Amino acid sequence: MTYVDKYEQIETGYQAVRWHEPNIYNLGRTGIVNDITPAADEAVKQAVGDVMAAIPAGMRRKEKAWLPELSEPEVVRHYTRLSQNNFSYDSGNTIGLGTCTMKYSPKVNDQVANLPCVYELHPLQDDSQMQGMLQIMYELRDWLKEIAGMDEFTFQPRGGAHGVFANAAMIKAYHHAWGEDFRDEIITSAVSHPANGGCPASLGYKVITLYPDPVTGDIGVEQMKAAISPRTAAMMMTAPYDTGVFDSHLKDYIDMVHGVGGLVSLDQANFNGVIGRLRAGDLGADMMHFNLHKTFSTPHGSVGPGCGAVGVKEHLIPFLPKPVVTFDGEAYHTDYDRPHSIGKVGSFLGNIGSVIRTYCWIKALGATGITEAAAMAVLNNNYLIKKMLEVRGMAIAWPNRAKLQEARFTVEELFQDTGVTTFDINRRVIDYGIISYFESHEPMIVPNPITPEPSDSVTVDDLDRYAQVFDAVSKEAYSDPEIVKTAPHRCALHRIDDGPMQDPEQLATTWRAFLKRNPGFTQPKGI
Repeated sequence: MTYVDKYEQIETGYQAVRWHEPNIYNLGRTGIVNDITPAADEAVKQAVGDVMAAIPAGMRRKEKAWLPELSEPEVVRHYTRLSQNNFSYDSGNTIGLGTCTMKYSPKVNDQVANLPCVYELHPLQDDSQMQGMLQIMYELRDWLKEIAGMDEFTFQPRGGAHGVFANAAMIKAYHHAWGEDFRDEIITSAVSHPANGGCPASLGYKVITLYPDPVTGDIGVEQMKAAISPRTAAMMMTAPYDTGVFDSHLKDYIDMVHGVGGLVSLDQANFNGVIGRLRAGDLGADMMHFNLHKTFSTPHGSVGPGCGAVGVKEHLIPFLPKPVVTFDGEAYHTDYDRPHSIGKVGSFLGNIGSVIRTYCWIKALGATGITEAAAMAVLNNNYLIKKMLEVRGMAIAWPNRAKLQEARFTVEELFQDTGVTTFDINRRVIDYGIISYFESHEPMIVPNPITPEPSDSVTVDDLDRYAQVFDAVSKEAYSDPEIVKTAPHRCALHRIDDGPMQDPEQLATTWRAFLKRNPGFTQPKGI
């Protein structure tokens, strides 16, 4: 039996189309014509005049764009094949994307978000012409205030890290308003999302990162006490952690930070297991953010289309990004007259599509439904934990702590026995028709980690099949590890050399940086 065929031992229910699709520039051939629009009549040309004259000279190309030459059917086929290589909740099992809460987005919600009365709105229309949309935003704001225990919300940030950045900017503005610019330290944890350290660092803060206890998974009161000082601007912590552990001392930390005059920002992107059961405001947090594209069942599209909805308590409302949607009893308005605002952190009103889908999801489930969703997410996660721990070479970090929305496993034992790493396994599971999993945020304090997150949307069959795949890969690792080490074998793209990504001498994060590192590179004309 070949490596490719071994996957058929497990019924996955789905396998991605295996196209080996070239780059579209490689598909092009000189001389292929794709111009199907007839030339304008002379009368039309005379009536319209020189259309190029309206374009400023500095914005006109000096050379014709270098584009591949293909016929229209070839272009359609190319992008259709690329779309068939995509993996989403609509095509297969997405349990593996821990910390991302990939749950099903009901199609009726998508239909509402795609209504002409939604997508034909222009963001520069007058408030009087957007009353329906502003009402939806205002009502959703009220619901999220209730769910979070906050006093005001903004939908402007485009994702979780963007929401964390907005919070860090408001922290800075708040302390500046009080003449406390000496507060230049932010406290976070290694099991929080890295944005909670990275965003304040980008604003000039010194970041103090605390590590979880190897037994309890908590940060611990003594460690927090040692980190707090009069220079503490805020604690920015993810709750629950990416490990699925909810820190049992979180309320103590909040009280300690407030005791020295600092603020508390809770990152609640991992809110799926506690929605309807825990409110950041009740714990004493000053600000927080939700990811509408996770917890509230709107499509999760990596860097978009997301919405990191930010909620704040009363004393931080003046610093929110502007505008804020208001209601005077008769009409809804966008309030730009906010002198202490940090300004805009995104264009216009935010990602309205995510707002609409969230509105529909909460409206359909109600208070009882979203509470049941949290219970189902926790139940699914703990069922999966039981199944995964039956896999040879698999263990779980902080085994004595209850887990909420996800868990962090480790295959360190399997690695020591076979030489197969979590990175090898991650490429092999793709061959079984499931999505590659999230390993861990940096730093990887758990060796050879695996962090799946089943949401409230998955079925028992999904969970069983997921664990079955890992059992099969474990057996391969112990019997014939090269199958795993050379995977994937049934994928549009096989193993890629990620060496350049780790080599500072080769790494180029932008096109300009690439050209600096490759001075002899000849850039094609028109690019």
